[in-house]
Amino acid sequence: MIRGEALDFYLSRGYYRMQQNLFTCDFVPFDGRVYTAHWLRLNVAGVGWGAEQRRLLRRNAHLTTVIRPFRPNAGYEELYARYRQSISFDASPTVEEVLLGGEEHNAFNTQVMEVYEGPKLIAAGIFDYGARTLAGIVNFYDPAYRRHSLGKYLMLLKIEHARQLALDYYYPGYVLHDYPKFDYKLFPSLEAAEVYDSVRGRWLPFAWATVAAHSAELLAEWLPEELREKYSQ
Repeated sequence: MIRGEALDFYLSRGYYRMQQNLFTCDFVPFDGRVYTAHWLRLNVAGVGWGAEQRRLLRRNAHLTTVIRPFRPNAGYEELYARYRQSISFDASPTVEEVLLGGEEHNAFNTQVMEVYEGPKLIAAGIFDYGARTLAGIVNFYDPAYRRHSLGKYLMLLKIEHARQLALDYYYPGYVLHDYPKFDYKLFPSLEAAEVYDSVRGRWLPFAWATVAAHSAELLAEWLPEELREKYSQ
């Protein structure tokens, strides 16, 4: 199993889990265009819930939550299959494929946060522990409960869990410049968010202007001039 301190280190360098590997990237292709990727983290101690976050927590206060070590099972797969049928973006076909990719053993300290209404499992959020960090991997939920915003709710619950454990950072993945489908990862707290400057190897307070400047720098650094206009507009 990867040591918690090692996972902390790689997360702090803009790496992230994909199945049983750690990877990083600066570019992601969608629909014939290349978008720049910008890795995020939230300073757990700096997170303060705003009105929208408190409203969501109140709306779902009747739900119960259980955290346990992740073990593949049919219940997760059935819930994930219904979730996958309801979304408009590409996703791995199974939970097993998201996390293990055919491998028998899990190298990460992976937990699952289960959300119930009464006895019914309606959502699950999977995450990895580092020594001082928590990395959110995937959330999925029953589409019949869409109005409960369970994906965002699970992000809040994971951050609250990290706060109870006195962890330093919550890592939700990346956003893409000029591609808003991933902007929900900023929902918990813009004020506590930081974005990784992969050119200089440093974290900066999150701002869209910082993302735009980093995007322009990445395109100028790595994309051939003759392709720059085609793939950056």
